[in-house]
Amino acid sequence: MEPTITSAIIYSKDHLNLTNKLRKSVVEKLRRDRINNTIEQLKSLLGPEILNEQSDSKMEKAGILKMKVCFLR
Repeated sequence: MEPTITSAIIYSKDHLNLTNKLRKSVVEKLRRDRINNTIEQLKSLLGPEILNEQSDSKMEKAGILKMKVCFLR
């Protein structure tokens, strides 16, 4: 009977590890989505004259943050 209990324990640990990895993955995705949404909100707060200065239509996140810091100063 011990092998059954041992294998059940191993299965449970493997299952828990997989569950934890999946949960961490989902939590990380939600965190990245929150950051991206907040950066998009900051981008929308930049004046159109600042946005028009950018040659490419897709600005990098770092560029958006830098412009907002300069704008707030």
